[in-house]
Amino acid sequence: MTALLLATTSAGKLREIREVLAGLAIEVRALADYPSIVEPEETGRTFEENARAKALYYAAATLCLVVADDSGLEIDALDRAPGVYSARFGADEAPTYPEKFALIDRMLEQRHAPESAARFACALALARPGEILFEARGTIEGHITSPPRGTNGFGYDPIFFYPPFGCTLAEVPTDRKSSVSHRGQAFRQLRTFLQQWQNDGQ
Repeated sequence: MTALLLATTSAGKLREIREVLAGLAIEVRALADYPSIVEPEETGRTFEENARAKALYYAAATLCLVVADDSGLEIDALDRAPGVYSARFGADEAPTYPEKFALIDRMLEQRHAPESAARFACALALARPGEILFEARGTIEGHITSPPRGTNGFGYDPIFFYPPFGCTLAEVPTDRKSSVSHRGQAFRQLRTFLQQWQNDGQ
């Protein structure tokens, strides 16, 4: 059985990714299994750069097969912010997600675009020590809505309205969200790669 480290501390991400990879001959590990490893700084300018850097860093530190992703929300009216800074967006004045939602609401009102087009993007990288084995990207298009709605998601899900569902991503069950989400798209591509990789005897 292949051991695979999911390089994230987000319980929500771990749950989603484990569901997508369920059924594979893979022993899924989490960063909590490696408490002595210091988390690296994310200095990339793109989701792809951050995903590659994290995957290679943790692969070198653990000598494991590692998948890392970087994802975030891009809001057109805010020049695609918060983007790669999604998790750290407004950290000083808006440390919690409800406060981030309120900050985004105020910024969009100032630009007279309260329901700006937006998207979630996810880039992932699979690495073993010194080598990137696979990369994938997923995106989902929607728009910002206010007030926040739903309790099933995490992060920015309560303010991201997905027109085909007629609701926010936080208003649908996790499995339905994963069927269309940016992360679900990217990790289903990873699942296909891992199946073939294992079939080839790697």
